[in-house]
Amino acid sequence: PLADLLHDNMLIAAGGFGLCGIPELLLQAIKDHGAKDLTFASNNAGVDDFGIGILLQTKQVKKMISSYVGENAEFMRQYLSGELELEFTPQGTLAERMRAAGCGIPGFYTKTGVGTLIAEGKQHKDFNGETFIMEEGLFADLSIIKAWKADATGNLIFRKAARNFNPPAAMCGKICVAEVEEIVPTGSFDPDHIHLPGIYVNRIIQGDHEKRIEQRTTRPAAYGTRTMAWDRNQMAARAAQELKDGMYVNLGIGIPTLVSNYIPDGITVTLQSENGMLGMGPFPIEGEEDADLINAGKQTITELPQTAYFDSATSFGMIRGGKIAMAILGAMEVAENGDLANWMIPGKLVKGMGGAMDLVAGVGHVVVVMDHTNKHGDSKVLAACTLPLTGKSVVNRIITNLGVLDVVEGGLKIIEIADGVTEADLRAATKATIV
Repeated sequence: PLADLLHDNMLIAAGGFGLCGIPELLLQAIKDHGAKDLTFASNNAGVDDFGIGILLQTKQVKKMISSYVGENAEFMRQYLSGELELEFTPQGTLAERMRAAGCGIPGFYTKTGVGTLIAEGKQHKDFNGETFIMEEGLFADLSIIKAWKADATGNLIFRKAARNFNPPAAMCGKICVAEVEEIVPTGSFDPDHIHLPGIYVNRIIQGDHEKRIEQRTTRPAAYGTRTMAWDRNQMAARAAQELKDGMYVNLGIGIPTLVSNYIPDGITVTLQSENGMLGMGPFPIEGEEDADLINAGKQTITELPQTAYFDSATSFGMIRGGKIAMAILGAMEVAENGDLANWMIPGKLVKGMGGAMDLVAGVGHVVVVMDHTNKHGDSKVLAACTLPLTGKSVVNRIITNLGVLDVVEGGLKIIEIADGVTEADLRAATKATIV
């Protein structure tokens, strides 16, 4: 389906998010063709044996433009060993770069990444007293995407959260090829229900697709050699107290995902997932395994009342536009001035920023939920972050297993101390100024 379109040194935009909405048949066709020295623009690279991961195994990819490396060991290995070029791009910026190119826009300004490694070497400009950086539209030689249904003219309908990066990826390519599960006669679709008009699609192929579910395992958290004062669920329950009726809220992976279990009675919040979903809570989760499957495009999401699905560019438009009241995120480090680091340990662990940079730059209030110390017993609440930043002066409140701290002028203020913890314990575990 691609043989006449492929050649070495192409820039290919690929749809999908995690394992959801991956153009797996087209990626297999690229592998079979043997085109090499390819650059892929894709939010992530699937896993080792699926998605773009199969092309990493055959060394056909020379560069990735991505927001997330996690869950793909070969991706991380090649990057850390210098075998693969990697242009880290925040998730929302990547989606907008694709969308902008599809609209003929060569560049745009965004607050995402200001003050971080992402901003280095980029043009800065102030608007209304705030600093923005310029990002360029991403114009691809070829787009490969996955949709649910197509008609004979290329009009597409996607399946719920599988929309994600597929529409913006489709828009930015000189040629777009869509793989679909079903092709229906022209005129079968209600015109109001078409997600992507056929003007963006040059070729469609139909085939069978394997259904996959992404899974995560978690480790118990610890405070040095001591048992936690608050466990994961207690931290999540405390974070849920930050929620107010009518809020639109984004929950990060890990402990923050559990917050949806503890939305207080009598209030309604709408949960936003950056891969393209809005759904109203409370949202009951059965156990930790389910909790870690629900976030970010997993195919085990229980249907919520009043759920809306949309593509990733629209999702991050909501975030950049200030429509999300609160983000509750995890962290590797938080500084006393509100700096946040949660996406990489240089030379050791490189997961990627995903959508975190966009979130902390665009939402109204940022709450971090994390262990107070790392597995070695070292404080994660510091005078200054030692790891690359996700955002500068963006954190408002820190909730840990030891208590609750607010970022205020001159340092941190103790708001609450966990049961069984003394103020001396909290201060001793905090390597930051407490005012």
